[in-house]
Amino acid sequence: MSTSAPRTATVTDRLVEANRAYAARFTDPGMGARPVLRVAVVACMDARLDLHAALGLELGDCHTIRNAGGVVTDDTIRSLTISQRALGTRSVALIHHTGCGLQTLTEDFRHELELEVGQRPAWAVEAFRDVDQDVRQSMQRVRTSPFLPRTDDVRGFVFDVTTGLLREIDPNS
Repeated sequence: MSTSAPRTATVTDRLVEANRAYAARFTDPGMGARPVLRVAVVACMDARLDLHAALGLELGDCHTIRNAGGVVTDDTIRSLTISQRALGTRSVALIHHTGCGLQTLTEDFRHELELEVGQRPAWAVEAFRDVDQDVRQSMQRVRTSPFLPRTDDVRGFVFDVTTGLLREIDPNS
């Protein structure tokens, strides 16, 4: 007979319970995987960014691709390629933000991780100091990708986490 103490509920348990409540009132919206507005939004994973609210988006309007820093990596290009070629998106909005955690890191993070776990990560940290320049770099990576057929409507922005406003970045500055 087991005498182990009862398991303490975790945050994930809370999420699963919230999903049960959501599913109880859920009705199939009857939409396909193609985004209504034909736009893909690439943004940072920062928890302060409520992209749908900030951009006036509804369920089904866009594809949302998020990662640390909102940087355009090979995996971001993979997702954008599928979004455009298989699911019909035509526009790309890149959204970085003020006070990003990647501005406090360097590539030394990878070295420290290698020392700790004994294996060097295959990925780059993609740390940056200048958020505007990093948005420009991300726009350039999208515009020059040979896999993306639609690169004429690629725009980049910085979201201000204290005001909620977007500031557009000129790719040529």
